[in-house]
Amino acid sequence: MTATYRAPDAAYPGKYSGWLGSRLRDPRLIALLLLLGACPAPTHAASTQVAVANPPPGNSPSANNPPAGVPPASMQRKGKAPAESQLADSTHIAAVVNGDVITNNDIDNRARLFAMSTGLAMSPEILDRLKPQIRRQLIDERLRVQEAQRRKIVIQDVQIADAIHDIERRNNLPAGALRQKLAADGVSQRTLIGQIRAQLGWSQMLRDQMAQKVNITEADVAERLKLDSQQIGQMEYRLGEIFIPIDDPANAADAQRFAETVISELHAGAPFPLVAAQFSQTQTALEGGELGWVQTNQLDPEVARLVTVMPVGAISNPVKVPGGLEVVNLQGKREIGRDIGTVVTMRQDFIPFTSPLDPQAPTEQQRQALTKARQVSNTVHGCEQMDQVAHANNASNRPVDPGEVRVEGVNPPAFRQLLASIPIGKATEPLVSRDGIAVIVVCTREEKNTGEITAKEVQRQLVGDHVEMLSRQMMRDLHREASIDMRSGGV
Repeated sequence: MTATYRAPDAAYPGKYSGWLGSRLRDPRLIALLLLLGACPAPTHAASTQVAVANPPPGNSPSANNPPAGVPPASMQRKGKAPAESQLADSTHIAAVVNGDVITNNDIDNRARLFAMSTGLAMSPEILDRLKPQIRRQLIDERLRVQEAQRRKIVIQDVQIADAIHDIERRNNLPAGALRQKLAADGVSQRTLIGQIRAQLGWSQMLRDQMAQKVNITEADVAERLKLDSQQIGQMEYRLGEIFIPIDDPANAADAQRFAETVISELHAGAPFPLVAAQFSQTQTALEGGELGWVQTNQLDPEVARLVTVMPVGAISNPVKVPGGLEVVNLQGKREIGRDIGTVVTMRQDFIPFTSPLDPQAPTEQQRQALTKARQVSNTVHGCEQMDQVAHANNASNRPVDPGEVRVEGVNPPAFRQLLASIPIGKATEPLVSRDGIAVIVVCTREEKNTGEITAKEVQRQLVGDHVEMLSRQMMRDLHREASIDMRSGGV
């Protein structure tokens, strides 16, 4: 196979954009945040995408947990048997992992969750091509859940409730809206709850193991800083990755087909961070596949060769690497230690709508919000005054001070131009979005070297390297010791 790539196009710009907001780094939040349209555009080198993956054991149908039911009409196969036959098929055992059952219903729910999250119309044929790899992924996730349970790691219901509340709060959704969205799309709520619970458990276990086995010293950081400083002026690349493991050569063809299907959905417009969060089998999946800024000597040789010729935004074809296949997305390139950009600080007042805006028929509340925003725009002069006004108006998910924002990373372009040109201390005109109106004051604007190598970034990279090695080693051990029965009638 020759490793190639596809250049970016209008359907996939290489990164997603949205309303200015706080950066999302909480590993409890699933990539459904992308589906609901509230993720902000990245403003720093680090990732703003996070996600959760892994279902819990005991997710099989029962009297108290019936299958999600017959799939929605848009996903039914032509010539499908009557409802009773579909229900029987959904409860068919696909795999048994150390005594825990994975059913076709579990696999179908994960496939539906992925389809719902991307917002793309997926044919039953596409979803069927994904299912063999989804089954292997669910097996890995079940092994992780069992290991967390063996180590007596307990995830409390309140943690699950907090995570779901965070998803709704960050997206300005009323309580219960996410549950309604899942139900409307035929996705069992237990699928989402299971993903959150399982990933919290696995992440906690890795943190515990890191605390016991790994100690990143100041000397380690200083040595890495010294090596990095010798590379200043050379190129480095910001990458996203999707890693598809091949634990048995007999599964190589399935993995290749799965990778090609995933790439097709990426080219059709599925957000790379979301797809990585759902399907990548490395710890970077927690951050939407975000590898961050890396040098070619940190990459597999074939991947390194490829990224040097890819344009920004391009997605590679599957690349054979040790242990599996890798798909990479080139998100940026720069000289090491040199990335000059315009950075602003600001204060923002946000007046929310009580219902989504219909520009052709605004409600009375929305008209009043616009009047209030115009008053703020006309009377506020300077950041100190805006700080006071905004603290009185803003909800908790609309920070008054969003921190430093790199102008070049802001979308849409009109907003980027506004931040680059408006006089310091002058309030903007009301900026209307679907869920509310913002008025912004830019406090400072300066040129900064955002590519400067810092001890904090080096420490983050070292910890990430150790976590990934630990996770892969533990998964190899779990597979070696497990009893896994793959049922031929499944999937």
